Amino acid sequence: MERRVAIVGAGISGLLACKYVLQIGFRPVVFEADDDMGGLWRHTTETTKLQNPKETFQFSDFPWDSSVKEDCPSSQQLLDYLNSYAQHFSIVPYIRFNSKVIDIDYAGESDEEMNSWELWNSDGTPFGSKGRWHITVEDTKNFSTKVHKAEFVILCIGKYSGFPNIPEFPIGKGPEIFEGKVMHSMDYSSLDNKTAAELIKNKRVTVIGSEKSALDIASECANANGVTYPCTIIQRTSHWFLQDFNIGGINLGFLYFNRFAELLVHKPGESFILSLLATLLSPLRWGISKFVETYLRWKFPLEKYGLVPNHSFLQDISSCQTGILPEFFFDKLKEGSIVIKKSQSFSFCKEGLIIDGDAKPIETDLVIFATGYKGEQKLRSIFKSPTFQSYINGSGNSTVSLYRQIIHPRIPELAIIGYAESLSNIFSNEMRCQWLAHFLDGNIELPSIREMEKDVKIWKDNMKQHTKSLNLRSCIVACGIWYNDQLCRDMKCNPRRKNNIFAELFEPYGPSDYNGLVRK
Repeated sequence: MERRVAIVGAGISGLLACKYVLQIGFRPVVFEADDDMGGLWRHTTETTKLQNPKETFQFSDFPWDSSVKEDCPSSQQLLDYLNSYAQHFSIVPYIRFNSKVIDIDYAGESDEEMNSWELWNSDGTPFGSKGRWHITVEDTKNFSTKVHKAEFVILCIGKYSGFPNIPEFPIGKGPEIFEGKVMHSMDYSSLDNKTAAELIKNKRVTVIGSEKSALDIASECANANGVTYPCTIIQRTSHWFLQDFNIGGINLGFLYFNRFAELLVHKPGESFILSLLATLLSPLRWGISKFVETYLRWKFPLEKYGLVPNHSFLQDISSCQTGILPEFFFDKLKEGSIVIKKSQSFSFCKEGLIIDGDAKPIETDLVIFATGYKGEQKLRSIFKSPTFQSYINGSGNSTVSLYRQIIHPRIPELAIIGYAESLSNIFSNEMRCQWLAHFLDGNIELPSIREMEKDVKIWKDNMKQHTKSLNLRSCIVACGIWYNDQLCRDMKCNPRRKNNIFAELFEPYGPSDYNGLVRK
C-alpha cells in the first residue's frame, strides 16, 4: 500500500521537506494557500534583505548563482533562488497552489488508545498506527473544500504569519478612539510595493516594536517622507543590532558558531566534564560578549539615542533577537527622519498615541504594530482535535514541545518543521528535513514517549538558561552544532564534518558541511 505523505506549506521548509521526501522514494503532495511558493518571503517590505551572509543562508547542495553579488541578497533575489531550487529538484509538480489547509484531523485511533501508548505512534515508527490524517483543503479561487487523506503529515506553516500579536488596551484607550489608521506589520508587508508606498507617503507614521521588522518599516517611512513627516518608533526593549557579521574585522562565526565557542556554554544533556569546562571558561564567554558590546557602542551612537540594551549581546544572540540594521539607519536618526521613544506602555487618543511621562500626544496618521506573531496559536488552530490542541503549549511564548525540534511526543504520524529558530533557518530546517527523511525511511528508532518528553524538557531548560530575562523562544543558536551532532548520530552519520582538528574546533559550520546526509 502506498504511504501518502502530505506537506502543508511551500515556503523554505516545505520545499526542503518535499525535496527529501522525494529523494527517499515517496510521492508527497504539498498544499500551498498562495498562488506561488516562497511563504513568508512573498510578503515582505520592499527593502527587506537577508539577515545573514548568503554563504550561511543557502541549501547544502544548491549554492547561490554567481550573478548574485550582494552579501545579503534582497527578498526578490531570495525568491528567485527558491524558484530555481524548486525547478532544479523537480519539486513544483508536487505543489498544489491555491490550496489552503483549513484543519487536520486524526482518525482511526481513540484518545484513550493513544494515551496508553509507551512508544510514539504505538510502535515508534512513522507508520505504525492504524490512524490516518484527514486534511480539509479549501480552493482559494472557488472556495470549495475537499478532504484529503494521508498516513503522514509534515507541517511547514511557519510561525511568522497568520496570527498577529497585537497588544490589548483598556476600554477607551485602544485603537477604537483613534481617528487614524491602525494595522499590523503582517498586513503592511502583504501590500504590493506601490500600494505600500502610497499608504505611507506624506503620513505621520508611528511604528510599535523593537525588532527587525519595526526598524525596516521605519526606514521605509523615512525614505518616503524624510524630515517633513518623521517616523516615530515606540519600543520597550532595545536589542543589539549589527551592521554586518564582522566585529572589529573578526567574522562573528569565529566568535559564536564553531565548536570552540560551544565549549564556553552549557549544552543540554552535556557530560560532567563539558559542564565543568563551560563553567571554568565562563569568564571567556563573558569577555567575548563584552568585546562585541564595546565594539557596537563604539561603532554606533547607542548612548545618544538611548539604544543601549540592558542585557548582554550573548543573551540577544542566544534568543535569536539580534539583527542587521537597515541601511543608513543612524543617519536617519541624526537627520530626524526617524525618532525613537522608549516607553513600557502607551495608549491611544483621538490624535494619536500617549506614552508614559508625556503630557502631549504623538500626533500620527498611521500606527503599525510590528509586535510579532502568535506562533503557537497558529499551530494550535490547525488541529481539529481539542486533545491535540492542548498539547501545543499554552504558555504564551513561542516555544513548542518538540523532540529534536521536529516531532511532538504525543501527536502521531506528524512532523513540524520551522518552529525552532537558529542563525540560518534554511540551514537548520534542511538538517531537520534530512533527519525526517531518515526517519520516514526506517533508519531512526525513537526512544519511548517518556524519554522523548524528558529530552524536550532538558532542551527547554537549557534555552531558559541562555535567554534569562528575555522572552523564551525556541532558539538553538548557542548550541547549534551540538544539536546537529545529535541529528547526525541519529542518522548514523559522522557528526565531525571538517577535514582536520583545527578546522573542527575553530571554523564556523555551514550548510555545505552537511551535504549528502540522505542517500540518493
